[in-house]
Amino acid sequence: MTSCESLRPSKADALRYTPIAEHGLIGDMRTAALVGTNGTIDWYCCTRFDAPSVFAAILDADRGGSFELAPDVPARTKQFYFPDTNILITRFFADNGVGEVQDFMPIVGDSREADRHRLIRRVLCVRGSLPFTARVAPRFDYGRQAHTVSTQQHQTVFASRDLTLALTSSVPVGIDGPDARSSFTLDEGESAVFALDRIGGGIEPRSCAVTEAEELFGATARYWRTWLSQSRYRGRWREMVHRSALTLKLLTYAPTGAIVAAPTTSLPEQIGGERNWDYRYVWVRDAAFCIYALLRLGFTDEARAFVHFLSENICLGQGSGGPLQIMYGIDGRSELPEEELPHLEGHLGSAPVRIGNNAVTQLQLDIYGALIDSLYLYDKWGEPLSSDHWDTVGKIVDWVCANWDQPDEGIWETRGKIQNFLYSQLMCWVAIERAIRIASHRGLPADLPRWAGTRDAIYRRIMQRGWSAERKAFVQHEGDDVLDAAVLMMPLAKFISPTDPKWLTTLDALGDELVSDSLVYRYDPRNSPDGLRGEEGTFSICSFWYVEALSRAGRTDEARLAFEKMLTYANHLGLFAEEIGRTGEQIGNFPQAFTHLALISAAFNLDRTLG
Repeated sequence: MTSCESLRPSKADALRYTPIAEHGLIGDMRTAALVGTNGTIDWYCCTRFDAPSVFAAILDADRGGSFELAPDVPARTKQFYFPDTNILITRFFADNGVGEVQDFMPIVGDSREADRHRLIRRVLCVRGSLPFTARVAPRFDYGRQAHTVSTQQHQTVFASRDLTLALTSSVPVGIDGPDARSSFTLDEGESAVFALDRIGGGIEPRSCAVTEAEELFGATARYWRTWLSQSRYRGRWREMVHRSALTLKLLTYAPTGAIVAAPTTSLPEQIGGERNWDYRYVWVRDAAFCIYALLRLGFTDEARAFVHFLSENICLGQGSGGPLQIMYGIDGRSELPEEELPHLEGHLGSAPVRIGNNAVTQLQLDIYGALIDSLYLYDKWGEPLSSDHWDTVGKIVDWVCANWDQPDEGIWETRGKIQNFLYSQLMCWVAIERAIRIASHRGLPADLPRWAGTRDAIYRRIMQRGWSAERKAFVQHEGDDVLDAAVLMMPLAKFISPTDPKWLTTLDALGDELVSDSLVYRYDPRNSPDGLRGEEGTFSICSFWYVEALSRAGRTDEARLAFEKMLTYANHLGLFAEEIGRTGEQIGNFPQAFTHLALISAAFNLDRTLG
């Protein structure tokens, strides 16, 4: 096991990188950018989530590229979202004044204008007087493509082989080598605007005056507020739930209805470690859980769009790997070859940086339960499944009935030995059970005797081989006594009563072994080798599952305390990465859909339990 001491970054490296949690997310539902509390955009892919990066300083402070914009004097900073929107505001408090940068990407209906992917940065001096410096340093294709810089029609144009960007500014901009730079002073009440557009391919350069930026600010704010007004949630944690919903919406790829697991790649699960993956794709499981969370809040359009994505972009396979892959590209493509980028040092030296994801070839049986559960809820709360959709469900369930007992890689995508994971079997049970519910409720054709027989066989197998009498707990996989936080889904999926004696002793065992101050490790790699070196933090979706399991077991005081503690680990904007490190830092790709959808579910169910 690699020691934590040897993986700590040097003080010099720590100063070069803005911590993962010190970022906010903006986007246009086609792509997204991370803006640090220092005013720097250090992650941005254009023209879509999975496109090569333009700014990637979060992965390499020297070679990644960034868009800096901040006062040219020492200043304290605070960052927040314009209420009920995804417009991010970074404030700077200096001795001689107070300024702010408003960052957003306009949401536009016209597809041609949407392809511009306009990124707007409004700078305001709200008190006193402040000098500002802007430095735009794109590094195209993850820093692999050279580019030219020129001034054309009062714009600064950055041209690479595959992408051209145009910078428009209301203040003078000069060329500085491969970059652009601007220094200017604003007095109280004055403002400046920078707009970065993709141009070419029929998209003409366009200016962005101060008045136009103000109008786009208002239109973007109205879009997000109108969307959020559909929420039916009126519970205790409304602000956190709504921030999570807005984040999930930002992770939606509007042209197809796909939902990405996260907008980033290779942010480490352990600083200095190798657990660095590309999450800018559609995991069937993650997206299906997102639909569940959004449906809970009353957002049915997103569910409809995702069902459309599945029916229009995904073809069922016929091979031994199953009818579905575990993940797809946001356009439905099935090939996602994994590649390492050795010229990038990784966040705080966490190499390798990877693009693509070889886990696409894994067998993970649980995805079928997640998907059909979301379709069941869509049929119940959204609109009835079509006949074509039901035909697809039938084919999937028939395959699950024939293959549920295969060993697989499991929900955690282990790159070690395949096993008969309890969670995989549990979710196969969910797939069949929810399909039976739909068929019975709607009177739809189905091989109900076969489906029911297989459902019952899975139940008995789990109760017999997934239970350890010695541990008095349900375990990770057959043939061992290792614990796994994924079994927290057993009562949540209605497989077992939340007050069943076997479940209550399981809950106690998980609390003793995998829980640390309300934070839950998904498993212990020392007891359950996963084929990778190093350690990892607590897994935030599991922490929210734990809250929900406690709540359903009647332990509401513990559940509420665990939930409130978990919320203290959010960043200053209410955002969560995939995991939380030993000292409370956010680690892993950020923000993570998995975490936010689990927060919504836990808040919804805990609030209902508390009455």
